[in-house]
Amino acid sequence: MALDDDKKHTVQEFFATDPEKADKAFFGRVANPDRRGFLKRTGLATMAAMVGTSIPFHRNMPVGFVPAAMAQDDVLVGKDGLTLLNDRPVNAETPPELLDDPITPTNRHFIRNNGIPPQDVDPATWTLTIDGFVDTPMELSITDLREQFEVVTMALTLECGGNGRGFFNPPAKGNQWTYGAIGCSEWTGVRLKDVLEKAGVQSNVVYTAHYGADTHLSGKADKLPISRGLPIDKALTDNILIAFEMNGDALHPMNGAPLRLVVPGWPASTAQKWLTRIELRDQVHDGPKMTGTSYRVPGYPVAPGQDVPEEDFVIIERMPVKSLVTFPANGAETGMSTQVRGHAWSGDRSITTVELSTDFGATWSTAELDDPVNNGAWQNWRADVSFPQAGYYEIWARATDSEGVMQPFAIDWNPKGYLNNSMHRVGVRAS
Repeated sequence: MALDDDKKHTVQEFFATDPEKADKAFFGRVANPDRRGFLKRTGLATMAAMVGTSIPFHRNMPVGFVPAAMAQDDVLVGKDGLTLLNDRPVNAETPPELLDDPITPTNRHFIRNNGIPPQDVDPATWTLTIDGFVDTPMELSITDLREQFEVVTMALTLECGGNGRGFFNPPAKGNQWTYGAIGCSEWTGVRLKDVLEKAGVQSNVVYTAHYGADTHLSGKADKLPISRGLPIDKALTDNILIAFEMNGDALHPMNGAPLRLVVPGWPASTAQKWLTRIELRDQVHDGPKMTGTSYRVPGYPVAPGQDVPEEDFVIIERMPVKSLVTFPANGAETGMSTQVRGHAWSGDRSITTVELSTDFGATWSTAELDDPVNNGAWQNWRADVSFPQAGYYEIWARATDSEGVMQPFAIDWNPKGYLNNSMHRVGVRAS
């Protein structure tokens, strides 16, 4: 049973409540008669990532055991300070103040899983199949990808389509993400475009279909947890990667090791983790989480709580204009002046302006805004603000993108709780 979506849990609370269940969810470890469990490759790698080194005597650890190095608040699967929203599948977000780095460290990148991660993730034996309507079907190892295609490193923004769902009223079902299902790490890999063009994209192709090695929560081998895709024109852009490194190191197990897609500016659900196959199709892909109301919104504004016919939903493509305040933290005590920092992004567009208000929107000032380090990266911004007297203030941030679209104070409700790009508000006490 999953954790309640309206509650946040640390990994310690999860292990304290049901240690054997937690052990299986995070590490795939099941007790044997002497109460010790064998850590498979993925679980051992995950635990080693959490403590920062190898564990020579891991076979002696009892099931449900939490390493002492993890005995700090909000530590989750090699992640620093993430908040656990769900355990089956594992989903966790990053508090905004922990996203202050221009490039998101691996240990602070959010986790969004739909199924159970695979156990065997050996890069040496991993293969990627390219098939469907291609001239030359291919099966490529990670070594083949490195040797046959240009290897590139790019800072790319990934955001869950449901980021901000927790603020909808009436509530929308699903993980109650607040602000932290977002990150901009450096990814190393090869361009999806280069691989598809080598395979030969046939003229009737309209969509890609992505498949991973994760398994369905039911345990049924014939069911996939998620298989989404992209319009072929989007798939052939220059900043979509088949990635095998994250921030200069191997991918984290919960971020798709050893191979994944990275699709900046579109819902991160299109960026298949544990990638094993890309099929080119002559129709819009109809895999799990591609049909019905999954990753779709009504094609027109609706009233809160309104029933919407399924046929009126449209597939989410680009993500909306958005900004995030990463310093100071919500609830912080400040002096009479402080620097304010954050990031802004807008699907596959750029940001032209970030503005701040400290008087509940009566006046606005412009922040200093950096260019993106490359196409697909978020843009970092900063400003010095002063307060006229001691007291409580809210720092509001809004971004405007290259098409002139400004981030709103609040957005219209939708049944699935997607695309919430309401202004980020941070409360501080100045003295």
